[in-house]
Amino acid sequence: VKQTAPAVVNVYARRVTRQQVDPFWQLFGGGVPQARVEQSLGSGVIVRADGIVVTNNHVVQGGQEFMVVLNDRREFPAKVLLADERSDLAILKLDTTGQKFPTINLQEGHNLEVGDLVLAIGNPFGVGQTVTNGIISALGRNIGLTAYADFIQTDASINPGNSGGALVNMDGKLVGMNSAILSRSGGSMGIGFAIPSSM
Repeated sequence: VKQTAPAVVNVYARRVTRQQVDPFWQLFGGGVPQARVEQSLGSGVIVRADGIVVTNNHVVQGGQEFMVVLNDRREFPAKVLLADERSDLAILKLDTTGQKFPTINLQEGHNLEVGDLVLAIGNPFGVGQTVTNGIISALGRNIGLTAYADFIQTDASINPGNSGGALVNMDGKLVGMNSAILSRSGGSMGIGFAIPSSM
C-alpha cells in the first residue's frame, strides 16, 4: 500500500449545463435559463512520472473541465488526451511545470490466476482514498459493459467512486483498473470487475 497508494488519484470532471425554467413562468416573461454545474467523481492511476493518468471513460465522459487530486492533496488541472468509449478507457495529462509523480508499474503478461490476492485502491463515495482487499474470483468475464470480454472479477470491495482506481497484486503491480460492480443496492456485494492492465 505504501508503494502504490501515492500513484492513485481522485479525478473530478465538471461541466456546466443550462437548466430550463418551468414553461409556466416563461409565459409571463420570467424564467431565464440558469447555468447548473454538474460534477462527477472517480479515481485514476498515474502510470508515467510526467503526469499521465489512466482512468475510465465513464468518469470523464461529458466533462468540460478536469481536476486531479493526489494522495498528498495537491491538485492539478488535467486534459483528456484520449477517451475510448468501446474499451471504457481514458488517458489524462496533468498540467504541471515539469514535476515528477509517483507511478505504479503495470503487470506484464497474462499470468493472473484465480485466487491471487489483490488490493483495490480508490475513492469510494468521495470519502477519501480507501484500500480494500480480496482475491481474483474469475478471469475473462464478459459483462456487456465494453466491446471487449476480458474483465477480471474480484471480491475486493469496489463502490461508486472507485471507477478508474487501481487493482494491484502483492508485488505492487497494477493488474487492473476497477471499472464496474454487480449490485442490487448500488454498493459493493463482492462482485467487482476490473479492466486488465494488459488491455
